[in-house]
Amino acid sequence: MLPRELSNGICSLNEGQDRLTLSCRIEIDSKGKIIDSEIFKGVINVTRRMNYHDVQKILDNSDEEIVEKYKDYIKYFKLMEELALILKERRKEQGYLNLDIPESKIDLDLEGKVVNIGKYETTFANEIIEQFMLTANEVVAEKFYWLQAPFIYRVHEEPDLDKTRELNRFLYNFGLKIKITNEKIYPKEFSKVLEDVKGKEEEKVVSNLILRTLKVARYEAENKGHFGIASKYYCHFTSPIRRYPDLFIHRIISKYLKANYDVKEKYVEEYKIKAEQSARESSEREKIATKVERESEDLKKAEYMENKIGEVYEGIISSVTSFGIFVQLENTVEGLIRFENIGNDYYIYDDNRKILMGEKSNKIYKIGDKVTVRVISASKILRQVDFEIYNNLDENDDREENDK
Repeated sequence: MLPRELSNGICSLNEGQDRLTLSCRIEIDSKGKIIDSEIFKGVINVTRRMNYHDVQKILDNSDEEIVEKYKDYIKYFKLMEELALILKERRKEQGYLNLDIPESKIDLDLEGKVVNIGKYETTFANEIIEQFMLTANEVVAEKFYWLQAPFIYRVHEEPDLDKTRELNRFLYNFGLKIKITNEKIYPKEFSKVLEDVKGKEEEKVVSNLILRTLKVARYEAENKGHFGIASKYYCHFTSPIRRYPDLFIHRIISKYLKANYDVKEKYVEEYKIKAEQSARESSEREKIATKVERESEDLKKAEYMENKIGEVYEGIISSVTSFGIFVQLENTVEGLIRFENIGNDYYIYDDNRKILMGEKSNKIYKIGDKVTVRVISASKILRQVDFEIYNNLDENDDREENDK
């Protein structure tokens, strides 16, 4: 991301101030089909700067004060809502994967200590911006693909067949299946499964299983489509102040606009090499940044749970391994239950079915099961949280009392 002084200053769309922009004007029909588009440089002056919460209150008509404050803009928000719904429906028809993977919201105090952890709540106001950004990214990517311009695309390839078959073994437990046709997998098959579990208890688990099956998106100088968005052409265009690939293609676009799309071959060849290098480096840096972000989240979650030792929570089994089961709590914190903390029985790990089965009790633990756990340890240094099954402890306590 650009330095704060730039990203929050001259590069930010501050209310009432002129800002230079690279804009994409798109004409869309009532079915969500792109009729026409144009990319151009311009000047924007934000009349009112909004936030997602206020926009959602306007859409819901749930806050009289907010509605009155922005009454002159309500018709525009309603129109945006209508268009976003049309675009979303069209994407669903194409096989867009709407994964329900909640992000963690970690609240810190002034000293950087965690005061609360929960899910980052999104509304349809977020969805409006998401749909508009996706559309702009697709339009720009397709235009410059046909121009054969040097470019950086956001690529997400089809998942491996073996991983998909392994996923099907899990989905079998829920009566679901990803159909494989002539050794080919289509986004719509994944989309159907996600639609089938929408609103059900297993939705979160199935979404996570699918996410683990999909390949990791990356940047490339060659267009290979985006499986998750079910799009033939895709790039990152909308955030040049926080992603280098966006900034890179803004420079390409600016060059083409300045030359009225008649760019010299020497420039094209030079920037094709730069596009390959920049795509490769951006993908590598993204991996590192993602790893750091994940580790910092794990650290803060463990720090938060250090003060919760002995507390009891409801959770869902998110993974079953040869050394224990991982359980995710409603607040997105995930912890491990080792074999010795499951109960008195001896548990056998079935690798094919990815389940644990009690040797004497035949009790089965599988992905998606709800369990009650108690926090037994947490370490921000190790970035890990350990649980134990709580129900079994109650039963054990009862047995011990009866033995006396």
